[in-house]
Amino acid sequence: MGLMDGKNVVIFGVANKRSIAWGIAEALQREGAKLAFSYQNERMQGALEKLVAELPEKPFMAPCDVTVEGDIDRFYEALGKEWDGVDGIVHSIAFAKREELGGNFRDTSWEGYALAQQVSAWSLIGLVKGGMKLMEGRDASVVCLSYYGAEKVVTNYNVMGVAKAALESSTRYLANDVGPHGVRVNAISAGPIKTVSAMGVGDFGTLLDSMAQKAPLRRNVDQMDVGNTAAFLLSPLSNGITGQVLYVDAGYSILGI
Repeated sequence: MGLMDGKNVVIFGVANKRSIAWGIAEALQREGAKLAFSYQNERMQGALEKLVAELPEKPFMAPCDVTVEGDIDRFYEALGKEWDGVDGIVHSIAFAKREELGGNFRDTSWEGYALAQQVSAWSLIGLVKGGMKLMEGRDASVVCLSYYGAEKVVTNYNVMGVAKAALESSTRYLANDVGPHGVRVNAISAGPIKTVSAMGVGDFGTLLDSMAQKAPLRRNVDQMDVGNTAAFLLSPLSNGITGQVLYVDAGYSILGI
């Protein structure tokens, strides 16, 4: 018997096999959850279809681009025709223009700033609001993904650090807002992981090396480390936890240097 037997979980943000969201999907599948996925466009649909072919049961899939007005509502409308409710949402969506992830932070453009906020932070609010009718009364749980750059300056993280700070604050405000409806909202602050998106951050390799050398566990974390924590936060074992940021970073965040 798995932690998530009988639970319906929607995952937003799987890009490829190295995605943190896919590590979460694997952990949830292992624990018995029924899964649904979104994809941004036809190209992403093809990549996702190849991944989910590995799963024992074909999941629900539908398009959802958080920058397109009405897409979130259309996704949940389609999902509602297949599922009687949603017990969990995984928000693993983030984006910033490559040119904003390096150089001087003062050179951040308004367009780049606004886009990073919309995709990386506001989308959590939009996805929770859109899914409330399906989550209400089910002791549902929402998990989003953050990073240490939300609270401390990480070289080259720039506009994404500010967006992640907004995401963590949104986690707390949403937790307070939807708690009376039986919905919990938490964030995982994961250590740096070698994903396609992360490699867009300038000098990311140095960041990985530094963490492995300095973190108390003397290693980097991986997708499954985060996946296991997400499975816990989405499961009934964490029913008393909401509005929190949990660090899965081999202990790096406790250091004073």
